[in-house]
Amino acid sequence: MRAMMADKSSSFRPRALTRNINSEKAKALAAAGVEVVAADADEPGTVERAFAGAYGAFCVTNFWEHFSPERELTQAGNMARAAKTAELEHVIWSTLEDTRKWVPLEDDRMPTLMGKYKVPHFDAKGEADQIFRDLGIPTTFLVTSFYWDNLIYFGSGPKRGADGKLAITFPLDEKKLPAIAVEDIGKCAYGIFKHGREFIGKTVAIAGEHLSGAEMAAALTRALGREVRYNAVAPEAYRGFGFPGAEDLGNMFQFKRDFNDYFRRVRDIKFARALNPELQTFEEWLARHKDQIPLE
Repeated sequence: MRAMMADKSSSFRPRALTRNINSEKAKALAAAGVEVVAADADEPGTVERAFAGAYGAFCVTNFWEHFSPERELTQAGNMARAAKTAELEHVIWSTLEDTRKWVPLEDDRMPTLMGKYKVPHFDAKGEADQIFRDLGIPTTFLVTSFYWDNLIYFGSGPKRGADGKLAITFPLDEKKLPAIAVEDIGKCAYGIFKHGREFIGKTVAIAGEHLSGAEMAAALTRALGREVRYNAVAPEAYRGFGFPGAEDLGNMFQFKRDFNDYFRRVRDIKFARALNPELQTFEEWLARHKDQIPLE
């Protein structure tokens, strides 16, 4: 949205969908010239009305709002059918791997969660891909990466241990984690739209940088001016941390660790930079956002 607005030569006019058009964020977008429309992914009729007359749509769900993969599937279906009704020319579906293709439910390398998932917030998105395909919607499947913004908003930032030292904790051993700034996902999506039909029917994956936990800790140390260590734990330990979603995230990191060669290979930094020449490295993102990271 912001990338589109910043491009004065753009032939697109942005339309933002929100459940609350009176929120401060919605008002700010409207004041900036964005068409703001009320819609709720749980209510198909509202999505159909919001999509009407549009060229395309960037479709995304938020598992962490409700922790329900079934609700994500329903929301994805509502958006896909609305896109079909509106005869959109290009849909970008923000998706992730269905990890069950690598780790079947009967595979005990990691526990099965909620009865039928390995990594619920991945698997439901990956499963929803087929809805778009079955409906014949012209879709680009955009596979994203870990958000550096999680260090600010999702509790993944440095925490103080019993020794008073700051550390980030991931069950990744020394494997590298593909990650990206949230704002760069939007810019990459806009880049896809600008390429017209080139990526329709294709799955593309993006990252800003691939870094190990130790490399992330070193960058945080430099940016924050205080030592940050990397605490590598076992997935079993991470799953037992007890915060909401800990089991899901423990499985997620284990998937990224155990299938690291695949996971990194598909998330092409050069491709992401071709879509978005302003793609940030972790150091660049930290220079802009280090003061927002809470230090506990």
